[in-house]
Amino acid sequence: MHAPDRPPIPHPARLILTLSLAATVGLGIGRFAYALVLPDMRETLGWSYSAAGFMNTINAVGYLVGALVASRLIQRIGWAAAIRLGTLACVAALATCALTGNFVALSLARLVLGLGAAAGFVAGGALAATIAQLRPERANFLLSLFYAGPGIGILASGLIAPFTLQYFGPGSWWIVWWALTLLSVAMTIPLFQIRIESSVRFSEGSHASFAILPVLIYLAGYFLFGAGYIAYMTFMIAYVRDGGGGAAAQAAFWSLIGLSAFVTPWAWRGVLALDRGGLATAIILGTNALGAALPMLGHSPAWLAVSAVVFGVAFFAVVGSTTAFVRFNYPPEVWPTAIAAMTISFGVGQTLGPIVVGAITDALGSLSYALNVSAALLALGAVAALCQRKVGAAKQSVP
Repeated sequence: MHAPDRPPIPHPARLILTLSLAATVGLGIGRFAYALVLPDMRETLGWSYSAAGFMNTINAVGYLVGALVASRLIQRIGWAAAIRLGTLACVAALATCALTGNFVALSLARLVLGLGAAAGFVAGGALAATIAQLRPERANFLLSLFYAGPGIGILASGLIAPFTLQYFGPGSWWIVWWALTLLSVAMTIPLFQIRIESSVRFSEGSHASFAILPVLIYLAGYFLFGAGYIAYMTFMIAYVRDGGGGAAAQAAFWSLIGLSAFVTPWAWRGVLALDRGGLATAIILGTNALGAALPMLGHSPAWLAVSAVVFGVAFFAVVGSTTAFVRFNYPPEVWPTAIAAMTISFGVGQTLGPIVVGAITDALGSLSYALNVSAALLALGAVAALCQRKVGAAKQSVP
């Protein structure tokens, strides 16, 4: 990729925050808000925990496929189309979730949500990385702004879904999906009001490549993160609800995770600047594992609140640390491919996580086991990331 000869982008933070709306819709709302309606959908539609987990598994399958084709899609249709069409696909899929209770139709909608989210996230993440690099002294902070996007969606859905379900009563999950669809439409509009296409383009003459073997242990750690975090994010609201937590408790817990995203750029600025292989990812992922493990110590509102904050602060930074790792170790023309490879590894993990943990819960009869598995996988991921050495210095030219 290369930047054309033009003045620096005047408001990179504003542009990156606008790009993050693709992640807000595709991930913060499209993927994670499902946990808020999962208990009501499971009871109303008669699903097992395995069936409920499958809805996030099929979403992850779509995300995995989308990540596999993201780089080619960007080359074929451009940055703007990849981000905007991916987000529009997510909005259409959210509307479908509100229209039917049919398991197959819902599965297809969740699949499309994954595809659209991957297109917007990979394209938006790679573009955000190149924009951030134009201000090297603030690059890590600016990049963190993009990964705060899902937190906005988590916070907004956490304030909407529990109280909507409480007001309309059992079986009102479809009303929640309509409310989230309308919110997503509003968040998609700014993506059509900015100039996305100009600052970075693929360089057709580039022959740079991405080798998997030197970062295999890092990819394994990211795989474990994908499997571990999704178990927590899929079933924690059900865990809070089963423990007697009403709409206010569920909203508070979910909103704390979302609010934590806004602390991430400041909390991890120094760690994200560490150019020491997988050390930054290991530190953040270890904190993430601690947050997932805290509910094992008790079911009190205080423990759950601390768990949400610790998990949330680290959760949003793990993906940012991975992009920083790519930025430190590869030249700019490899970034989209490298980010896609990381996302694929992550996607395989989160594909297996929900349905496997759901099956464990069905077999053992308690959601506590889901949290145990989640924390263990995240801890193993931190150990794997710690073993990753630097791949090599990235080219120092500004993209």
